[in-house]
Formats: sequence, C-alpha cells, structure tokens
Amino acid sequence: MIHIRPDSHAGSLLNILSATGEFPYSSLRLLGNERWLRAMVHKLTNRQTLYNSESGARITCKLLNLSGKGSGKTIRLTKAAFPILEWISPKALVMYLDLYNNHKFSGDSAHIERNHRIAESAAMCMRMGMEYKPYKVPKLQNEMIISVIPSEPIFYMSRCLKSIGHSEMNKTMFTRMVGAIFSNHKCFAVYNTRNSVMKWNGMGEFKARHNLIEIARMNAGINDVDSAILFGQSDKILLDTLMVNETNHRLEFRFDGIYRHIHFVPLNEYGIRLLKLICMKDASKMFIDILFESDSLANGLGSFEYDAYINNKYILCHLDGDVARLIRFKEAISVNQYDSEVICFEFQADYLRAFLDGLAKIKVLEMSLVETELGL
Repeated sequence: MIHIRPDSHAGSLLNILSATGEFPYSSLRLLGNERWLRAMVHKLTNRQTLYNSESGARITCKLLNLSGKGSGKTIRLTKAAFPILEWISPKALVMYLDLYNNHKFSGDSAHIERNHRIAESAAMCMRMGMEYKPYKVPKLQNEMIISVIPSEPIFYMSRCLKSIGHSEMNKTMFTRMVGAIFSNHKCFAVYNTRNSVMKWNGMGEFKARHNLIEIARMNAGINDVDSAILFGQSDKILLDTLMVNETNHRLEFRFDGIYRHIHFVPLNEYGIRLLKLICMKDASKMFIDILFESDSLANGLGSFEYDAYINNKYILCHLDGDVARLIRFKEAISVNQYDSEVICFEFQADYLRAFLDGLAKIKVLEMSLVETELGL
C-alpha cells in the first residue's frame, strides 16, 4: 500500500503531474531522492493500492504510464488516476482535462520536449516552495487593471498565460518561454534551455515580452518586465550559449537583446537555493549591501556596469547569476583592460573562469554564508 501525502515523494509526483501533464523520467532528481523516485515510478506503473492519508480513502489501480526512450522518456497519469486527482483538489481534475485536451497527449518529440521544459521549471518552483499548480494560482484576466497576484512568489505556466485570450498572444507567444514568475511586485519571464544551447527567436521573444508586460500590468500593476530566469542543466550548456551569443553581432537575435537581466539557474539543488534568493525583494540590492561599504559603490557612475570600485579595481557581483550583466561587464573590461574582479558562489566559478578567460579575478563565496546573512 502506498500512502499519498502532500509532503511525500508520491504526493510530490502526483502534484507535479496534475499540473504539467507529464514529467521527464531523466529529471526525477528535481523532485527529491532520484533512486527512491525511480523505484516508486516503476511500482506505480503496475496496480497498487493507494491510500489517502487525510481522508482514509483507498483505490487500487495502475497510476502511471511510462513511455519513450532516452531524454524523451516520459511519465504520465493513466485515466484510472482521475479519482486520485480529486484527492488533491476538487478543481484539479477539471483543470487537468481542460489544459491537456481531455487527457490526449501528442507523441511528437517536439511537443514532449516542450512539456518537459515546462515540467522541470515547475518542479524547481515547487521545490523552492512556490505555488505553481494551475488550480491554485489566482486566475488572470485582461479586462481591467486589478491586483490579483500576491506578493509571495508564484509561477504561471505558459498555458495559463495563453488562456487569458489575447489572440495575438496565442499566435506569437511562448515558442521558447515556458512561463512567468511573479515575486514581490516583480515579474520574470521563464525559459528552460535544458541540455542544449539556447535557441532564440528575436522578434518572437520581443512580442512575447510585450504581451507579458500587458499581463503583468493588468494583473499586478507592474509596468515593465526587464528580467528573465534561464534554467539549464549544466555549466557547459550555459558556457556554450554564452559563446554562441558572443558571435552574433545582431542584438535583436541575441538572448540578452530582449531582457536587461537574465539570471541563470542550474537545474539542481544549488539552483533551487539560488531561485529562492533571486525571488527575494530587491535581491540584487541586498547582495550589494552585504558585500560592500556605501562609499565604494558604483551608484551608476562610470561608462559601464559594475557594482563597486575598491583599490583601483572594478568589481561585479554575480551572486544573482545575471549573465546579461556579465556579458556587458566582459565587453567593457576586454576593451579597456581594467583591473577587475567578479564575486560569485562556488558553483558559478567554473563557467565564469572559462567565459572571462583571465580578464577578471574570480572571488568565491560560500552560499550558506550569504543565506545566513539574509536570514534564510
């Protein structure tokens, strides 16, 4: 007998599938203990008795289907799982059937890949403690300016954003964007490059950003969206993306040409902790405040972006993983040959060393020290 509780591995898997429709088998580590979860998935592809720890209800069924191979191997619910969705929420089954075409999924690899990008992003938000389930987040609207989005972090999948009804949005939006995070009166577009170099459709993403601005304005009173979160599986993927980006001289086709700030968040435990930091109110400013004395701050002075000037050295804080600022910083110091330093967390150091290639000294801070300083 398998107990279904909100805080259990089985409960987490059921919750994420109720929201995203399917989940990549290769990314089970994002939900918790990978070995335990793989064993659980294989159990649930056979008939098992499931027990609702809150209501005492029981049902015996095959809960999951497992199909595909390699990176396309995917986990989906069976129709027999429908009564169990109602254990989660009275709205869960209705929303699930509405979002996923009455439980009809495409076997096309491109559709599966896109669903996996969304699912991994939702898993990161779930692990951070953010609400992400479509039947739990406030319903968005496009009729008037009204504050429906709370100040605490919340994730809207792209399907929820598209359901508002903008005809132009449905034509142009979300070819790469997987959703949006709202946190402390700020909106982040969300992308997930997974294990491949980020592909960027300049004009499409430009339109997507402006449609997202309209959503943010109508539902949260936010007048601009200048930041994005970029999930990715490894430093190598980010480094390859940065290198490809450098060779493109047409700004409209560069991934830093649409958003002023792009925060790279790895799809791992460090990334979950970093996401929590980024979503704090005035996160980047708080990093600066704990690192530098006020008389050393840049305060917008100079011809390029940096955070502090100490002992004739230009210093950039990269604790928030903002690779768009990193690109601008590298462009400036490579031209002017400034004595420079970049402050980062330990898991960011390798890609910084490779990308900057000796142009700046790398100073590493322990993440736990920063978290303690910020009261986390």
